[in-house]
Amino acid sequence: MGIMRMKIYILTDLEGVAMVSRFSQTREEGPQKQAAMKLLTHEVNAAVDGILDVDADAEIVVWDGHGTGGIDVLEFHPKARLIARGPIRPPYYLDASYDALFFLGQHAMAGTPNAPLSHTYSSLSIEYYKLNGKEIGEFGCRAALAGTFNVPTVFISGDDKAVAEAKQLIPGIYGVETKEGLGQELALHLSPQRSRELIRETAATACQNITQIPPFKIHPPYAFEVRVLEGKSIDGYLERGAVKIDDRTVSWHSDDLSALSI
Repeated sequence: MGIMRMKIYILTDLEGVAMVSRFSQTREEGPQKQAAMKLLTHEVNAAVDGILDVDADAEIVVWDGHGTGGIDVLEFHPKARLIARGPIRPPYYLDASYDALFFLGQHAMAGTPNAPLSHTYSSLSIEYYKLNGKEIGEFGCRAALAGTFNVPTVFISGDDKAVAEAKQLIPGIYGVETKEGLGQELALHLSPQRSRELIRETAATACQNITQIPPFKIHPPYAFEVRVLEGKSIDGYLERGAVKIDDRTVSWHSDDLSALSI
């Protein structure tokens, strides 16, 4: 059955889930967001089932990575544990004890054409992140963070643009495209049932092939650049030690990826 007693970290977001493609489903508390959270939670549960299909004793920790919360705790899988929303900083309790990192419900980075709900950390304030001169999204930042612990990123589910972004960085990653992006708030979706079937199957395959995928590494020293959208302030970044490049752009330098708040 492959690796025994695996330990898997699942990082979730809400925008990449099948049948979610409007900001009203991810930002505004109410029935639409509650329904989206239920959809995400069942996709997460499908991934948990896929992991357990390979190792019935696997330890699975899920971090709810969506800003306003994305997991419906009443529907959450009984054989996984949840780091719920709260004050948390990198590396998000991820460490070298994990065998692999999974991404569930992922979206593409800010500026990606026809990528539904695409953004980099904040859809309301960030134009781009750059790490060592290259634009990078949430996937790349956190996969690189896992790489500092020698933890490979082996699975992603989300829209087709998010999966393509992941495969550019990690060609061997196992991906499930839950929808085809047609615009910022438009997509051609799989049914929730089909999405969950594919996630369970692919999560199992990823678990069986963890050792075939090397950790994603970006080597220090790190030069990290943040550019905010027109009209947004950089003062908060400057207060945290960033250096001003211009009125909308700041940078940090560090040998510690966690210190860059990515």
